[in-house]
Amino acid sequence: MEWMLLPIKRYADFSGRSRRKEYWMFVLFNLLLLVAFGALMLVGAFVGRSDTGAPGALFWIALTLYVLVALALLVPSIAVQVRRFHDQGRSGWFWLMNLIPYVGGLIVLIFMCMEGEQGDNAWGTDPKRQG
Repeated sequence: MEWMLLPIKRYADFSGRSRRKEYWMFVLFNLLLLVAFGALMLVGAFVGRSDTGAPGALFWIALTLYVLVALALLVPSIAVQVRRFHDQGRSGWFWLMNLIPYVGGLIVLIFMCMEGEQGDNAWGTDPKRQG
């Protein structure tokens, strides 16, 4: 659980390096939140449905909470990706590849799977050696 919340503790820290474990555990944390809010919205879509067919209040509450959480986690998500690029010896500006339609996200996904540089680099000490 500590690895999942570490990017939140380092909320807007774009300096330094992050291990793959930190990144992927944070992705798992986001996925679990998505599934939980999705389940609440699914239940809310059918429970308390009005005569017009509109979803119930639980749906709208879950949707609002999901949007707020997604907005709150946007900055840590970008920051942990930037630190992963730093771990590989790349500039954090590589994050902008996410904005390339169709292939940008795939390229970034491949980079996030790659191992970081061993030893120190321009962005700090090796996070695997730190602990």
